[in-house]
Amino acid sequence: METDIPNSAVELSRIVKSFGAVRALAGVDLALAQGECLGLVGHNGAGKSTLMHVLAGTLKQDQGSLAIAGEDVSAHFSAAGASAHGIRCVFQELSLCPNLTIAENARIVHRSLKGVGWKARARNLIRAKLDEIFPGHGIDVDQEAGDLNIGQRQMAEIARAFTETDEPLRVVMLDEPTSSLDAVTAKQLLTFMRREVARGVSTILISHLLGDVLDHCDRIAVMKDGKVVAERQAEAFTRRSLVEAMGTAAEEKSGRAISSRKAKISSERAIEATPRTAARSESLMVHKGEIVGLAGLAGHGQTRMLIQIFDGARKGDEATRVRGQAAFIAGDRQSDGIFNLWSIGENTTVSALKALKRGPLIASERETEMARDWKERIGIRTPDMNNNILTLSGGNQQKALFARALGSKADIVLMDDPMRGVDVGTKLEVYDMIRQEAERGRSFVWYTTEIDELTHCDRAYIFRNGAIVAELGPDELTEDKVLHASFAESA
Repeated sequence: METDIPNSAVELSRIVKSFGAVRALAGVDLALAQGECLGLVGHNGAGKSTLMHVLAGTLKQDQGSLAIAGEDVSAHFSAAGASAHGIRCVFQELSLCPNLTIAENARIVHRSLKGVGWKARARNLIRAKLDEIFPGHGIDVDQEAGDLNIGQRQMAEIARAFTETDEPLRVVMLDEPTSSLDAVTAKQLLTFMRREVARGVSTILISHLLGDVLDHCDRIAVMKDGKVVAERQAEAFTRRSLVEAMGTAAEEKSGRAISSRKAKISSERAIEATPRTAARSESLMVHKGEIVGLAGLAGHGQTRMLIQIFDGARKGDEATRVRGQAAFIAGDRQSDGIFNLWSIGENTTVSALKALKRGPLIASERETEMARDWKERIGIRTPDMNNNILTLSGGNQQKALFARALGSKADIVLMDDPMRGVDVGTKLEVYDMIRQEAERGRSFVWYTTEIDELTHCDRAYIFRNGAIVAELGPDELTEDKVLHASFAESA
């Protein structure tokens, strides 16, 4: 595809990158103008993140050229070179060192923070940028990154990318930057991003939230199978035409017929729980076959509630009564989800080992058959389920976690913002799977930072400061009501 971008900040030409037999990039041409926001969309495994790694200097292309501000830098381009040219990247799989503080993590990217007093300077710079992008963020920059929740780590990494020291700030790439942010924080970021674009900083926004891309980008490029297959100004796309360009076969649905499910939800209670961390709180109740959402601003106790329920399934107490086995789908897949030394198939089948036994041993043919079945059912993009799980894109890793939970015998499935980095086509397929499993009597407790996803729930509980402060029925699950309950003082 030919590109003709005046005042080009970055230009990638015929970029090819393979990983063994898998061709992740198959001759990509893409250019980014100075002071432009480019949206980059496509299914999981389309090559978006790989292309960003090439531009960030963390991967070397097999073929093709890379120019920055008109200068060909292909020959010896590296991560240090990208930083020197003012290129920063916020990766989907966050890259903060967990044993370092936020201020110390800033030093890794900004090499000019050195000498006497560097830590104080780093602390002031990163705190100021967090305050600028995310007012009221509540992050202690002297806290170790590993002690923060995933949303806070995402905010810290974004602030680090936009922080300026002695090196220029030319391009910031944001790979699923709002995937772990609530609606308020995501809006803060996107508003700040547009301010940066207005002052001449170029940005690339990779997101499966198509509304964000359509509303905040100047131009949109669509990738499929390692190529750019469509590229034009954002206003030339509609949501439907963008989905069609991505090749999504599934039709989008605006919610679901809650009324048709009400009669099918059992009166039998599967979960009764009261948050342990709150002095005063409403209780949560989930019936067999029900899909219950957890909402509110990120970090207000939703994940703690899921963990409490998961623990309660093994050892109940007065605050948590769970009837049945529970499976957990982690949103922070790198820390809490995948076994990164195992194959894709092993990660998928590990929850069903008892069912795969023949005598005292695991029957390898049953394990292979189950892995192959889930590969087809949920569309895991890999030529071989025996490949290591880390060979998959982030969204495809998340698909493996869905397969693990849904392939288990668990009566209850707990989901901690599980759609992070998952493409729109897969989301629609997973929504259908969740509905089908609920019809069969499984119960789902679903924390989501995407308010639109609450339309797939029968009810939702809103959390604030660790307590349940409201319960909303299916007709009340609007953004206005969820946000109002999120900020309202608990009774």
